[in-house]
Amino acid sequence: MKNILSFCIMLILAGLFGTQSLQSQDIIYQIDIRKDIDRTTQLYVSRGLAEAQSVGAKAVLIHLNTYGGLLDSADSIRTAILYSPIPVYVFIDNNAASAGALISLACKKIYMRKGASIGAATVVSQMGDAAPDKYQSYMRSMMRATAEAHGKDTIIQRSDTIFRWKRDPLIAEAMVDNRIVIPNLIDSGRTLTFTADEAMQWGYCDGIAETADEVISDFLGYNDYKLTSFEPTWLHNLLGFLMNPVFQSILILVIIGGIYFELQTPGIGFPLIAAIIAAILYFSPLYLEGLAENWEILLFVIGVILVLIEIFVLPGFGVAGVSGIIFMISGLILSLLNNFVFDFKDVSHIDSGRAVMVVLSGLILGMGSMLWLSSRIGRKGMFRRISLQTDLENAFSSPSLTQLTGKTGIAHTVLRPSGKVLIEGELYDGISESGFIERGAPVRVVRFENAQVYVELNIS
Repeated sequence: MKNILSFCIMLILAGLFGTQSLQSQDIIYQIDIRKDIDRTTQLYVSRGLAEAQSVGAKAVLIHLNTYGGLLDSADSIRTAILYSPIPVYVFIDNNAASAGALISLACKKIYMRKGASIGAATVVSQMGDAAPDKYQSYMRSMMRATAEAHGKDTIIQRSDTIFRWKRDPLIAEAMVDNRIVIPNLIDSGRTLTFTADEAMQWGYCDGIAETADEVISDFLGYNDYKLTSFEPTWLHNLLGFLMNPVFQSILILVIIGGIYFELQTPGIGFPLIAAIIAAILYFSPLYLEGLAENWEILLFVIGVILVLIEIFVLPGFGVAGVSGIIFMISGLILSLLNNFVFDFKDVSHIDSGRAVMVVLSGLILGMGSMLWLSSRIGRKGMFRRISLQTDLENAFSSPSLTQLTGKTGIAHTVLRPSGKVLIEGELYDGISESGFIERGAPVRVVRFENAQVYVELNIS
């Protein structure tokens, strides 16, 4: 009995100490960036940092291998890393070019694999050409500010105190601007790119390792740790795809085009359904990511309503129509910005420019597509099989109708300028050629064209 009791006590103690041993393991959270920097990558990092904080991770290690990507996404990732309450380190596995260099500079420590490189952060267009200097200037300032964010080391030499940057901002700027000259490092006319050994020499690498585990154990000093990796889901990939600037422009094209073509056809049809689906796909990921607020979506809806009121209720095109267009465009742009109501202090110039370009691109493509499709609908167009082919002018040019010219009658409805007119007991579609004509006013038929009578106010 005594032996059984001792055995139970030993099992309980072993369980307690085993549990404490497991709980004492430090959690290191790893986020992989092994693709171009885009909105999907931005989602990976933001969600990964949030999960690392929720599981109580001691450190975050970014496993990086990228040739660059979208600057606005890289800027968002940079900001998230700089303000992360958990220290973020990076292990460059081969490449940290362009936007990847900016992300690496934001991390507390940089570790590189032998043969890896970092730099070449010049902003380029989609065609591979260098972007205008205003974009280069902003990139230079971001690289410089990111290097400065890590502060200076205090070095005491005899009676002198020297303050030296942990990461020299001028070197960071030289990764963007090929005009910068740094003695013994780079001449004018070349954009700076470091190898692992060069980065170690100039303070842009804190250690060379072959694996992430080597970084964690040899440099970060964690021997008993649990490595947890961020696993993106299909939803992350879908949201990233929907938030791609090119796809957002296409959605705006469908929204504008769908509303336009729905107004050209009676009833509710496919164009309106397509516009509604496109609007849902446009605003939903932005709302889920906290970019689009309720009032920004409401602003867009109010704009659509004002445009419809202008078309169906009010004559001409005035305040309601112009206001509606402004509201719609404002709602589309503001939903892309990370603002809090009208507080834009955290919104960069690049984010603002990107939002405007995305919306304007969609609007221009939408207007161009509408004009092109309108010209293609008809007898010679690609949609000739679904369009009306009958010549209405000939169909309604019978002698009894053409003889209406000169007849008199009354305006059955208000003519603004179109409406209904009553001629010799028959109702016709009428168009006024003398401005607005009130209901019941006498009218005279001027001519008959395209199945409509053109009338003027009969004052005789």
